[in-house]
Amino acid sequence: MSDLVNVRDLAVSLGRGRARREILHGVDLTVRPGEIVGLIGETGSGKTTLARSLLGLNRIDRGTVSVTGTDVGGLRGGALRAFRRAGSVQYVFQDPLQSLDPDLPLGRSVGEALEVRGSSQIADRVAEALARVGLDPALAARRPAEVSGGQRQRAAIARAMITAPRLLICDEPVSALDASSRTAVLELLLRLRDTGRGTAAGEAGGVGGHRVGQLFISHDLGSVAGVTDRIAVLFHGRIVEAGATAQVIGDPTHPYTRLLVGSAPTLDGAGLDRATRAALRAQLV
Repeated sequence: MSDLVNVRDLAVSLGRGRARREILHGVDLTVRPGEIVGLIGETGSGKTTLARSLLGLNRIDRGTVSVTGTDVGGLRGGALRAFRRAGSVQYVFQDPLQSLDPDLPLGRSVGEALEVRGSSQIADRVAEALARVGLDPALAARRPAEVSGGQRQRAAIARAMITAPRLLICDEPVSALDASSRTAVLELLLRLRDTGRGTAAGEAGGVGGHRVGQLFISHDLGSVAGVTDRIAVLFHGRIVEAGATAQVIGDPTHPYTRLLVGSAPTLDGAGLDRATRAALRAQLV
């Protein structure tokens, strides 16, 4: 089974002149079809920089970035635009109020990619996409401000899935939601993984024949633990620990991972005492 994402020894720098600095340092990461990989790390650790690199939005200093079999790091100009327009990689943002056009009905936003392609039967396929994420297709007529936060995020996921992507990048997809909406969206991501097939964006409609992989980016280990197959821990631009979710959470080896586990109230192993926390932080200096 070929990897959907294969990143090797990736280094990325941002900024100009004397302010330019390396954000990612020798990062390795894989995502396979039909699995959810969690990328966990604090604000500023390089999570979004890595996600943007998968889309070809950052120039890389060294290393390779292969996404759905394409050398993204080598794409420029029209080739890069064609890669994005193909829809095989889709992005779900943290705040759907920012990613959905506030002046458009949800149905228009969900079906926008199909309009750009000149596809047919858009209304039917939007209704199908909304139903697939657990929304009443009648909500297609409403604007983002007229539905709940959880419904908006479901609509954003429907928008991403309507092009039958092979890879879904979810960047903090539940951090802006309340507890009940967060649970519903996490269950939706699991269901999308377990059903394992994208809705075809071709003219024939129907069901695609591939299994969707997901990269779940978060600073919240508790949310990541419940839905992921594997976890990669990013600290100061480096992957410091990676492995099966149960292994990383049950037997963390890096001090930063141990702090994360000890700080997540929903996980076994949480509740480190103050002295232990201080000792772990001292190892991170």
